[in-house]
Amino acid sequence: MSSFHSFDDIKKAIANNETDCKAIVNHYLKNIQAKAHLNAFVEVYTHAALEQAAVIDSKIASGKAGKLAGMVVGIKDVLCYAGHEVNSSSKILEGFESQFTATAVQKLIDEDAIIIGRLNCDEFGMGSSNENSVHGKVLNAIDESRVPGGSSGGSAVAVQANLCTVSLGTDTGGSVRQPAAFTGIVGIKPTYSRVSRFGLIAYASSFDTIGVFSTNVKDNALVLEVIAGPDEYDSTVSKKPVPNYSELLNFSKSAKVAYLKETLHSESLQEEIKSNTIAVLERLKQEGHQVEEVDFPLLEHVLPTYYILTTAEASSNLSRFDGVKFGYRTPNAHNLESMYKLTRAEGFGEEVKRRIMLGTFVLSASYYDAYFTKAQKVRRLIKEFTEDLLTKFDYIIMPTTPSTAFKFGEHSNDPVAMYLEDLFTVQASVSGVPSVSIPNGEDKNGLPIGLQIMANSFKEADLYAFADYLMESNN
Repeated sequence: MSSFHSFDDIKKAIANNETDCKAIVNHYLKNIQAKAHLNAFVEVYTHAALEQAAVIDSKIASGKAGKLAGMVVGIKDVLCYAGHEVNSSSKILEGFESQFTATAVQKLIDEDAIIIGRLNCDEFGMGSSNENSVHGKVLNAIDESRVPGGSSGGSAVAVQANLCTVSLGTDTGGSVRQPAAFTGIVGIKPTYSRVSRFGLIAYASSFDTIGVFSTNVKDNALVLEVIAGPDEYDSTVSKKPVPNYSELLNFSKSAKVAYLKETLHSESLQEEIKSNTIAVLERLKQEGHQVEEVDFPLLEHVLPTYYILTTAEASSNLSRFDGVKFGYRTPNAHNLESMYKLTRAEGFGEEVKRRIMLGTFVLSASYYDAYFTKAQKVRRLIKEFTEDLLTKFDYIIMPTTPSTAFKFGEHSNDPVAMYLEDLFTVQASVSGVPSVSIPNGEDKNGLPIGLQIMANSFKEADLYAFADYLMESNN
């Protein structure tokens, strides 16, 4: 069976009786086995996926199949799936089996998508390289000496290497968009509250967003329209109607596009990424779109604001993992206090411990106002500035990342250098607006370059249409 380039290809092959769901699942299982060394999958649901496929084949035959029949999906190892293990790629949740299914995953299943397995990631979603996983690092299929990006590195590589049709990841500060850029695929962070967070193991609750990886915009849009929308289990999710994004991809208007001067003049920006981004902006001008340079004086404050707030929320969220009720418990304890201390010291990885300590520090009585309260105020300024820009312009364009995929170990001993990999993605996360990364050529080493596009809150339909237009222009 030849590789499918899109879900449309799969649907067409099924409609023409050229294949069925069981054959499609077997195709992906064969690919997963052949590329097991990439370490994208933590666990493959071989039997469950084949059983699902058989049921869906029967539904197709009777004309009762859902809109995702034939789509094979991988889910990041932070999303709960009843009866299956989930451990956020952390020793602290070793052997933990989920008692319920995340709403986003359930909505896919309800439309007859097939869940093929859970995907490797940085521990609790904390990282930009997928080097912080208890399951080991994920390899970038284009160059196996380089990182796939993080934290959703396994989700990105699974789509990049044709191990599933689409995958779900999570994006707290760029964890979908950055891996999408490093692997040459499409990745979206929707508006915060567009998708229910029920069943997502929390890192930073006011930032965490479930996103989608795909090889093309239409598949991405289709999945988002299925998983988005209200949920009785999540009081923070929006009740706004969900458009049929996949049917609204025709882009024919003249757009007003802003680009941030500070991003293109950043000292850390790789020259090829800069030139490829400028080339897109110049092409848009030639095609009659309004393109303007704007100042974003708050850029230098976005990353510190993000890390102060997310580490504070992580410190609070991860306090529940203490060895008492579930997950790993140290065998070396001699009293209750040592059980708490040793369980957390042995169960969490170095990066997670670093962020918990930072978060505990900024929440401490002596520093709460100096750091946490001030960061909340700066967050509001960044959000207001971004939303104001997006009332004047339809889109903001910038590079997704300052560099292409770096080599394993390159930033391992320098946390600040690693954190700077999020420099361009955190603005959308701090502001809560939707943002998508699409492929934008390659550097001299053949490594993918990502282009990031932001739109105003709940403007995913416009964002997808413009992204699709730009991808078609690139081809």
